[in-house]
Amino acid sequence: MTGKILVIGATGTVGKHVVAGLLAKGEKVVAATRTAIAIPGAEARRFDIADTATHRGIFADVDRAYVLVPSGYLDAHRFLIPLIETAAAAKVKVVLQSVMGVDADDELPYRKAEIALEKSGTAYVILRPNWFADNFHMFWREGIKHGVIALPAGTGASSFVDVRDIAAAAVAVLTSSAFDGKAYELTGPQALTYAEAAGILAEVTGKPIRYQATQDADFIAMLTGAGVPADFAGFMASIFHPVREGWTARVTGDVEKLSGRQPTGLSDYARDHREALNA
Repeated sequence: MTGKILVIGATGTVGKHVVAGLLAKGEKVVAATRTAIAIPGAEARRFDIADTATHRGIFADVDRAYVLVPSGYLDAHRFLIPLIETAAAAKVKVVLQSVMGVDADDELPYRKAEIALEKSGTAYVILRPNWFADNFHMFWREGIKHGVIALPAGTGASSFVDVRDIAAAAVAVLTSSAFDGKAYELTGPQALTYAEAAGILAEVTGKPIRYQATQDADFIAMLTGAGVPADFAGFMASIFHPVREGWTARVTGDVEKLSGRQPTGLSDYARDHREALNA
């Protein structure tokens, strides 16, 4: 593999770390963003997952690609499958960022995309990360600001994974063929309930933070009240069902297997993001 590596969502939560990791290894990177943002050391290309006109030629001169769909889309497969087919036709290896647990049901949107990739005939790796630790300083920041993380997660635990570990795994599989043809579940080193996570965040930030278990209806009302579309608010509530059932408590060794490093614990994540958590 000597060509360029395309990174979709190159300035996003995971993508920016993937780009940095690839550049640090001396790889030639094509950074794809909605407005072709210039990133030092990388070639910028315009790409919008929802605008098929930007898909034409996106795989030109590349032999590997990190492919994902930004958050906010309910029907990820509708965008991913045509993209996968285009990549396969160009004989581009695809590393797909999927979601942990989708292999339980072939009708789930991300699983449909995975199946299309598995059948595409091109080289591939599927990465299935668990809930991002980084959600705490991003999506749940407002709750942390007010000292209450209100979510419909019940008492379920999750092995929260740091996005830097996802990126490290992505860099590893993009620069080696040793892991091709398989799916990997990326988790943190331990499973924590949201109450336990809140306790860790409170200790690190030095401010009171607690978890409040809510009902789906209350959570949906909170989101729609903040301007989130009703269908997406309902989807967000639904994905906490696996948490309540304990399905996201699994801990794997796949981060270390791929990247060669131990996954980041929530305490270390919180210390590294203390400023954002205290904002």
